[in-house]
Amino acid sequence: MNGDEYIFSRYIVGHTVERAESAVRAKELIRETIARNGIVPQTVHADRGTSMTSKKVSQPLIDLGATRSHSRPKVSNDNPYSEAQFKTTKYMSDYPERFDSPAHAREWFDAFIAYDNREHRHSGIGWHTPASVHFGTAEEVRDQRAVTLAEAYARRPERFGRRARPPEIPQTAWINNPAKRREPTPQTP
Repeated sequence: MNGDEYIFSRYIVGHTVERAESAVRAKELIRETIARNGIVPQTVHADRGTSMTSKKVSQPLIDLGATRSHSRPKVSNDNPYSEAQFKTTKYMSDYPERFDSPAHAREWFDAFIAYDNREHRHSGIGWHTPASVHFGTAEEVRDQRAVTLAEAYARRPERFGRRARPPEIPQTAWINNPAKRREPTPQTP
Protein backbone atom coordinates (compact mmCIF):
# COMPACT_ATOMS: atom_id res chain seq x y z
CA MET A 1 0.00 0.00 0.00
CA ASN A 2 1.21 3.50 -0.73
CA GLY A 3 -0.99 5.44 1.67
CA ASP A 4 -3.63 6.61 -0.85
CA GLU A 5 -6.51 5.75 1.44
CA TYR A 6 -8.48 8.63 2.84
CA ILE A 7 -8.94 9.40 6.49
CA PHE A 8 -12.64 9.67 7.25
CA SER A 9 -13.24 11.74 10.37
CA ARG A 10 -10.12 12.03 12.54
CA TYR A 11 -12.15 10.47 15.35
CA ILE A 12 -9.86 8.57 17.72
CA VAL A 13 -11.57 5.17 18.00
CA GLY A 14 -9.16 3.54 20.45
CA HIS A 15 -6.05 4.25 22.45
CA THR A 16 -3.97 2.88 25.28
CA VAL A 17 -1.10 3.99 27.47
CA GLU A 18 1.34 1.26 28.45
CA ARG A 19 4.73 1.09 30.16
CA ALA A 20 6.28 -0.56 27.08
CA GLU A 21 5.32 -1.46 23.54
CA SER A 22 3.89 -4.97 23.29
CA ALA A 23 2.55 -7.00 20.37
CA VAL A 24 0.17 -8.78 22.73
CA ARG A 25 -1.24 -5.48 24.01
CA ALA A 26 -1.41 -4.02 20.47
CA LYS A 27 -3.44 -7.04 19.35
CA GLU A 28 -5.75 -6.66 22.37
CA LEU A 29 -6.23 -2.95 21.69
CA ILE A 30 -7.18 -3.59 18.06
CA ARG A 31 -9.58 -6.37 19.07
CA GLU A 32 -11.16 -4.22 21.84
CA THR A 33 -11.49 -1.23 19.51
CA ILE A 34 -13.15 -3.27 16.76
CA ALA A 35 -15.55 -4.88 19.27
CA ARG A 36 -16.43 -1.54 20.90
CA ASN A 37 -17.02 0.25 17.60
CA GLY A 38 -18.52 -2.66 15.70
CA ILE A 39 -16.50 -1.79 12.60
CA VAL A 40 -13.55 -3.54 11.01
CA PRO A 41 -11.23 -0.93 9.50
CA GLN A 42 -10.36 -1.14 5.82
CA THR A 43 -6.82 0.01 6.56
CA VAL A 44 -4.73 0.25 9.72
CA HIS A 45 -1.98 2.87 9.39
CA ALA A 46 1.02 2.22 11.61
CA ASP A 47 4.73 2.69 11.96
CA ARG A 48 7.17 -0.15 11.50
CA GLY A 49 7.60 -0.79 15.21
CA THR A 50 8.07 -4.40 16.24
CA SER A 51 4.57 -4.62 17.72
CA MET A 52 2.72 -3.38 14.65
CA THR A 53 4.72 -5.53 12.23
CA SER A 54 4.58 -8.65 14.42
CA LYS A 55 2.65 -11.75 13.39
CA LYS A 56 0.48 -11.37 16.52
CA VAL A 57 -0.88 -8.10 15.11
CA SER A 58 -0.53 -8.76 11.38
CA GLN A 59 -2.31 -12.10 11.15
CA PRO A 60 -5.58 -11.06 12.88
CA LEU A 61 -5.74 -7.98 10.62
CA ILE A 62 -5.16 -10.15 7.55
CA ASP A 63 -7.85 -12.56 8.79
CA LEU A 64 -10.29 -9.62 9.13
CA GLY A 65 -9.46 -8.38 5.63
CA ALA A 66 -7.90 -5.14 6.87
CA THR A 67 -5.00 -3.76 4.86
CA ARG A 68 -1.91 -2.78 6.80
CA SER A 69 -0.17 0.44 5.79
CA HIS A 70 3.34 1.08 7.08
CA SER A 71 5.85 3.80 6.41
CA ARG A 72 8.82 2.69 4.36
CA PRO A 73 11.81 1.38 6.34
CA LYS A 74 14.25 4.04 7.57
CA VAL A 75 12.11 6.83 6.10
CA SER A 76 10.37 9.39 8.26
CA ASN A 77 7.07 9.58 6.43
CA ASP A 78 4.59 8.29 8.97
CA ASN A 79 0.91 9.01 8.63
CA PRO A 80 0.68 12.83 8.55
CA TYR A 81 -2.64 12.81 10.41
CA SER A 82 -1.10 10.82 13.27
CA GLU A 83 1.93 13.10 13.29
CA ALA A 84 -0.34 16.18 13.37
CA GLN A 85 -2.23 14.58 16.26
CA PHE A 86 1.01 14.10 18.19
CA LYS A 87 1.88 17.77 17.66
CA THR A 88 -1.59 18.89 18.78
CA THR A 89 -1.22 16.74 21.87
CA LYS A 90 2.21 18.09 22.81
CA TYR A 91 1.15 21.72 22.28
CA MET A 92 -1.86 21.51 24.61
CA SER A 93 -1.50 24.09 27.36
CA ASP A 94 -1.93 21.47 30.08
CA TYR A 95 0.39 18.86 28.54
CA PRO A 96 2.61 17.80 31.45
CA GLU A 97 6.34 18.24 31.29
CA ARG A 98 6.46 14.75 32.78
CA PHE A 99 3.86 12.13 33.67
CA ASP A 100 4.14 10.92 37.26
CA SER A 101 2.86 7.42 36.48
CA PRO A 102 1.06 5.39 33.84
CA ALA A 103 -2.17 6.18 35.69
CA HIS A 104 -1.44 9.92 35.38
CA ALA A 105 -0.73 9.51 31.65
CA ARG A 106 -3.94 7.50 31.14
CA GLU A 107 -5.99 10.10 32.98
CA TRP A 108 -4.53 12.96 30.93
CA PHE A 109 -4.94 11.14 27.59
CA ASP A 110 -8.51 10.06 28.37
CA ALA A 111 -9.44 13.71 29.00
CA PHE A 112 -7.52 14.95 25.96
CA ILE A 113 -9.11 12.41 23.61
CA ALA A 114 -12.60 13.19 24.92
CA TYR A 115 -11.89 16.90 24.26
CA ASP A 116 -10.34 16.31 20.83
CA ASN A 117 -13.12 13.99 19.65
CA ARG A 118 -16.10 15.95 20.96
CA GLU A 119 -15.12 19.62 21.44
CA HIS A 120 -12.13 20.57 19.28
CA ARG A 121 -13.15 21.83 15.84
CA HIS A 122 -10.67 20.83 13.14
CA SER A 123 -10.04 23.12 10.17
CA GLY A 124 -9.45 20.17 7.83
CA ILE A 125 -12.99 18.85 8.37
CA GLY A 126 -14.86 22.13 7.95
CA TRP A 127 -14.50 23.28 11.58
CA HIS A 128 -16.46 20.29 12.86
CA THR A 129 -15.57 17.96 15.68
CA PRO A 130 -14.36 14.49 14.74
CA ALA A 131 -17.40 13.04 16.56
CA SER A 132 -19.79 15.11 14.44
CA VAL A 133 -18.19 13.88 11.21
CA HIS A 134 -17.77 10.30 12.46
CA PHE A 135 -21.35 9.92 13.69
CA GLY A 136 -22.93 11.71 10.73
CA THR A 137 -24.24 14.94 12.30
CA ALA A 138 -21.86 17.33 10.48
CA GLU A 139 -24.31 18.13 7.63
CA GLU A 140 -27.01 19.04 10.16
CA VAL A 141 -24.54 21.23 12.08
CA ARG A 142 -23.43 22.85 8.80
CA ASP A 143 -27.08 23.58 7.89
CA GLN A 144 -27.63 25.18 11.32
CA ARG A 145 -24.50 27.31 10.82
CA ALA A 146 -25.82 28.45 7.42
CA VAL A 147 -29.09 29.61 9.02
CA THR A 148 -27.22 31.49 11.76
CA LEU A 149 -24.90 33.18 9.24
CA ALA A 150 -27.85 34.15 7.01
CA GLU A 151 -29.67 35.68 9.98
CA ALA A 152 -26.56 37.61 11.03
CA TYR A 153 -26.12 38.91 7.48
CA ALA A 154 -29.79 39.96 7.29
CA ARG A 155 -29.50 41.87 10.59
CA ARG A 156 -26.19 43.62 9.89
CA PRO A 157 -25.01 43.24 6.26
CA GLU A 158 -22.52 46.10 6.74
CA ARG A 159 -20.46 43.85 9.01
CA PHE A 160 -19.77 41.48 6.14
CA GLY A 161 -17.73 42.00 3.00
CA ARG A 162 -19.90 39.36 1.35
CA ARG A 163 -22.52 36.85 2.41
CA ALA A 164 -20.82 34.30 4.72
CA ARG A 165 -21.24 30.57 4.20
CA PRO A 166 -20.04 27.70 6.36
CA PRO A 167 -17.13 25.73 4.90
CA GLU A 168 -17.79 22.59 2.92
CA ILE A 169 -17.28 19.26 4.65
CA PRO A 170 -14.53 17.42 2.78
CA GLN A 171 -15.66 14.06 1.44
CA THR A 172 -12.12 12.69 1.43
CA ALA A 173 -8.90 13.61 3.16
CA TRP A 174 -6.01 12.09 1.29
CA ILE A 175 -2.60 11.22 2.59
CA ASN A 176 -1.25 11.05 -0.99
CA ASN A 177 -4.00 12.17 -3.38
CA PRO A 178 -3.27 10.47 -6.72
CA ALA A 179 -5.05 13.29 -8.59
CA LYS A 180 -2.42 15.74 -7.32
CA ARG A 181 0.55 13.46 -7.81
CA ARG A 182 3.16 14.72 -10.24
CA GLU A 183 4.70 12.14 -12.48
CA PRO A 184 8.46 12.55 -12.89
CA THR A 185 9.42 14.03 -16.24
CA PRO A 186 11.67 11.83 -18.34
CA GLN A 187 15.31 12.90 -18.38
CA THR A 188 16.89 13.39 -21.76
CA PRO A 189 20.48 12.23 -22.18
